[in-house]
Amino acid sequence: MRIVSLALNLPGPAALMRCQAMGASCIKIEPPTPTGATPGISGDPMSSYNPQAYTQLHLGVRVLTADLKSDKGQQRLHRELSKADLLLTSFRPSALRKLGLDWKSLHKTHPQLSQVAIVGAPGAGAEEPGHDLTYLAQTDLLTGLNLPATLYADMAGSLMASEAMLLALMQRGGKAVFMEVALADAASYLALPRAWGLSATGAPVGGGHAGYKLYACKDGRVALAALEPHFAARLCKVAGLERPHVNTMFEASTHQAIAKWLLQKTCEMLNALAIEHDIPLQTLPK
Repeated sequence: MRIVSLALNLPGPAALMRCQAMGASCIKIEPPTPTGATPGISGDPMSSYNPQAYTQLHLGVRVLTADLKSDKGQQRLHRELSKADLLLTSFRPSALRKLGLDWKSLHKTHPQLSQVAIVGAPGAGAEEPGHDLTYLAQTDLLTGLNLPATLYADMAGSLMASEAMLLALMQRGGKAVFMEVALADAASYLALPRAWGLSATGAPVGGGHAGYKLYACKDGRVALAALEPHFAARLCKVAGLERPHVNTMFEASTHQAIAKWLLQKTCEMLNALAIEHDIPLQTLPK
């Protein structure tokens, strides 16, 4: 399968990276390098934000340069599209129309070509500005003033985009198709456990269960995940706690006892106990 991508930054290139790893022939067309840019920088902003990320995202991808606002650039693009199975984009719909790459125009020129369009939000929201952070905020996935540990909506969107490309290429029945992937929808998908209350405050995986929490230990932190009854029973046995029934794990006294016990243990000690007693945990040394 031959994929041509015009998608910049993170979600599109990450989706293309996955498709390349699955065996697709991937070509990416980037805009020209900005005037005065540092040597080695390309037309994709990611190459200046984080060269390491840019390099990894494009391993095995053939990268071309073309100014799509020029006749020469358009000619180069359409030469590649005439040989491709699918086009991946990450522009607003209005920008695609200006470039003659809206689905109606594209399908007329290249009837064999499917398209997957990554947008910020579905429907009319596709024209609105947004980013990973705003989509996480919309779905109540931000707490306090700390930034998220990673770009959840972007990476989840890349998975949805690679899934859409596979569907477009494998289930079209010989007919070209158009599919849209919205990063806001990716964030909403990630937020489903929260919307269902699975991770609400006091819920089993929301801090209510004493065996499923982050705790301080003697020289760092520990992510404890002894949620299932057999894991919780092993934890209580090792910690010297009585566990007469399941509700014990939700009692304040159990939380306090486990917290006190862990403060007496180093990361090394906890790692050894986890192996010996088959307890799911991950230590985080200082």
